[in-house]
Amino acid sequence: MAKVDLIMPKMGESVQEATIIKWLKNEGDKIAMDEPVLEIATDKVDSEIPSTAEGVLAKKLFKEGEVVQVGKPIAVIATSAEIESTSSPVQAHVVTETLSSSVKNGESNAKIPAMAEVVLEKTSASGKFLSPLVRNIAKQEGISMTELEKISGTGQGGRITKQDILSYIPNRKKDIVIEKKIIPVEQEVKAPPVFVSGNDEIVEMDRMRKLIAEHMVMSKRVSAHVTSYVEADVTNIVKWRDRVKDDFEKREKEKITFTPVFIEAVTNAIKDFPMVNVSLDGTKIIMRKNINIGMATALPTGNLIVPVIKNADRYNLFGLAKTVNDLAKRARANKLVPDEIQNGTFTLTNVGVFGNVMGAPIINQPQVAILATGVIKKKPVVLETSEGDVIAIRSMMFLSLSYDHRIVDGMLGGSFLRRVADNLEKFDASRTI
Repeated sequence: MAKVDLIMPKMGESVQEATIIKWLKNEGDKIAMDEPVLEIATDKVDSEIPSTAEGVLAKKLFKEGEVVQVGKPIAVIATSAEIESTSSPVQAHVVTETLSSSVKNGESNAKIPAMAEVVLEKTSASGKFLSPLVRNIAKQEGISMTELEKISGTGQGGRITKQDILSYIPNRKKDIVIEKKIIPVEQEVKAPPVFVSGNDEIVEMDRMRKLIAEHMVMSKRVSAHVTSYVEADVTNIVKWRDRVKDDFEKREKEKITFTPVFIEAVTNAIKDFPMVNVSLDGTKIIMRKNINIGMATALPTGNLIVPVIKNADRYNLFGLAKTVNDLAKRARANKLVPDEIQNGTFTLTNVGVFGNVMGAPIINQPQVAILATGVIKKKPVVLETSEGDVIAIRSMMFLSLSYDHRIVDGMLGGSFLRRVADNLEKFDASRTI
């Protein structure tokens, strides 16, 4: 039997490591080609890692909860001789290099997992392991090496895990220097105590819900939120969808939703009002040249994820429809890669799918605006005609725009929102797709 390394795959340009959440296979289990072996998580997305060979899981090189760098072996698969002859020379080199390092250090019996962990981690002055993920979080939060020394690590060998540092952050105190006097200030308002009775059930948040909670609270702290509302007549869009949906589903084997039409209207409005497609870095305004639209997607677990359509303005309506369906399908199946939920410049959330009339969404940092579309309902509406005012039944929808008042004033936010509504109302019901 030959042995092939299962490598932690590259999951995007900005992702350098991942945490092993759960092993789906045990040592000695048979594995088919492309069969999921384990689940991993980054700060952006959870994914399954499939087997790159057919055989038997000979050895797990890391435990659940451990952090592994991209490009490093995470397991060894025992395969047939035929698989051995076609195995990647790069993978073989990784194993050889690791073993050679062990021999040079006089540790011929050292285990590969321990060696890989030493390579991946850096240590503090007291010898605590500090993973790249922990170091990045510390840098973003302004936590010094001295402060890191105070955190008790629960990982293997006292290593500070991601959860350790995330649990520490809400309770830390930051020194603010005013006229050479040091005044400790609490960073977070303490939540009131919660009463629990004997009939209550206590359920721990899952990892994704914790990240969402942290992101939402952070956004409210960072941005001065303002929300504007407008009502749009989308009768033409409803008629158009009713006309094309059956042929589209028969031809493409998938449904067409209102979302691609909404995204098209947003991208065209952004071209007219580019200052809603920016980010703030302190007092510096980052003007985004690309229009990358995030579409908030509800998951079967009840959590939320925001896949991003890069350069959405370069797609026609058909391209948007196919891309929206693909991203939504893979998001619900937990098949997105990290790059597909990064670098959004504006976000759209459709609260109407839940029957909601409107909403006041929280800005998806570091963006400065987010648009919510409400449920489409038929209403009696007064229309102005050449023969006078008439009352007609129209399909109406509320749009709400939450924006960062530090950079987007009411005139800009309101004008942009009105332009999106105008784009929807002027939709050509005779279009083909």
